[in-house]
Amino acid sequence: MEATGATATESNELAGFGYKQELDRSLGSFSSFAAGFSYISILTGVIQLFAFGFAFAGPAVWWTWLIVLFGQMMVALCFAEMAGQYPLAGSVYNWSKRVAGDYSSWMTGWIYVVGSIVTVAAVAVAWQVVLPQVSTAFQILGSKADAGTYLTKGGAQNALLLGAILVVFGTIVNMAGVKVMARINNFGVMAELIGSTVLVILLIFHFTRGPGIVFHTLGLGAGHKWGYFGAFIIGGIMSAYVMYGFDTAGTLAEETNDPRRAAPPAIIRALIAAATIGGLLILFALMTAHNINDKNIPLLGLPYILKQVLGNTTGNVFLVDSAIAITVCTLAVMAGCIRLLFAMARDGRLPFGTHIARVSGTRKVPVIPAMLVGLIALALLAVNISNQSAFLALTSVAIVMFYLAYLGVTGGMLARRLRGTWPKPDHGPYFSLGRWGLLVNVVAVVYGALVAVNIAWPRKAVYDALATNGHGHWYWQYIAILFIGIVVIVGSIYYFAVYNRKPIEVLAEHRAQVPDVPEAAMGEVAP
Repeated sequence: MEATGATATESNELAGFGYKQELDRSLGSFSSFAAGFSYISILTGVIQLFAFGFAFAGPAVWWTWLIVLFGQMMVALCFAEMAGQYPLAGSVYNWSKRVAGDYSSWMTGWIYVVGSIVTVAAVAVAWQVVLPQVSTAFQILGSKADAGTYLTKGGAQNALLLGAILVVFGTIVNMAGVKVMARINNFGVMAELIGSTVLVILLIFHFTRGPGIVFHTLGLGAGHKWGYFGAFIIGGIMSAYVMYGFDTAGTLAEETNDPRRAAPPAIIRALIAAATIGGLLILFALMTAHNINDKNIPLLGLPYILKQVLGNTTGNVFLVDSAIAITVCTLAVMAGCIRLLFAMARDGRLPFGTHIARVSGTRKVPVIPAMLVGLIALALLAVNISNQSAFLALTSVAIVMFYLAYLGVTGGMLARRLRGTWPKPDHGPYFSLGRWGLLVNVVAVVYGALVAVNIAWPRKAVYDALATNGHGHWYWQYIAILFIGIVVIVGSIYYFAVYNRKPIEVLAEHRAQVPDVPEAAMGEVAP
């Protein structure tokens, strides 16, 4: 059961960081877990990207799942330490501010915001992968032949239409307040947990081959400069895309009861639960596919296998469950971005910060950030209305943005560890990596950097394939590097022009009125 109201202890702890309690502190431990789980959203990511991973790496793409799980667990463990020490809205922005300094926190927050909005658009279009395969009535634009794919012109246009509907819904729900969002999100997470577990069990009764299928490459290494390894690391984009967003359990800290204790395990549990179910789902789908060489698998992906194995009626039930998962995933991505905008704005680190950080008196939610996220996501969809090249490009860009933002935290933590200033002397009884901290932190940084480079690398095999009929503009191959480069340059110019010599100062209307608060607690910033 969810507790209601902020306790005096939690309000005082928040005041110790210089902020007064404004958001609705009403979420319990399950809601905290659900926020991270729904952001990862197995039935969204695996449904959306299984075809991509299989097309490049074949059945052996499953091994990338284990590799990404290991790397992201190192990141999640670092985040759990941060969540116990700094239970603040905005997660990575506030964490980076306290271990890496002002510029790093600004850039981390800026990159995360842009990546989140791109992700809202990228996730919302996943409705196209499932709903038209449930009923062609959802294929409003294009023809029936476009149902279930966004790699054709008609499929891409319909994906953007369905995505726009979902973005509008997500905006309305997030403006209604965290309680409404949490209730819908909790329902969706329960549906996803139950549905995906039942799905995994049902697939057991339809095996046509053993687990050794994960050692098959289908000859996909042919033509790659690095042989199958080259194909393997491209296919691994599927796993890297799915397993992120677990930090959302931390970004809702100011709306969670006892966040110092609730958020750290919620981050780790969300990743473990999602990875376990997702890994089994991918493995069992490969073991049940009637013909592993079927040309429809790399085109239509997991929905095609499910309907082939379980039949149309049962398959459609699970596709509807996937549609629910996609819906709450969109809600969670938007919720995380909204809190980060709020956190930056109340620190005076966004233009029009007073307006952006304003919290609705009745719903206790930042309304303007919710509207901004929704409107910009809709604009992204509108810009790409006639261009089916957008989707994998959007996905790849979003992944890299998050990995870079995560490095803004793990990199700062590592520097502090090497200087001997992390963990802090007053770390207290909260989550700690102890003697394993340095090793875990090093692995998290190395892993994050390698994955970011791997995804952004301008491979013709990936980005030229995004262009219509393989004859698109040259810039598609470099879209991740170009987009991220522009984001970093614009963010840096703005920071040095506006904030370089202006210390972080909480806006007066958000400042806690607590006398004699120790300076160290008012927002420790790394030297």
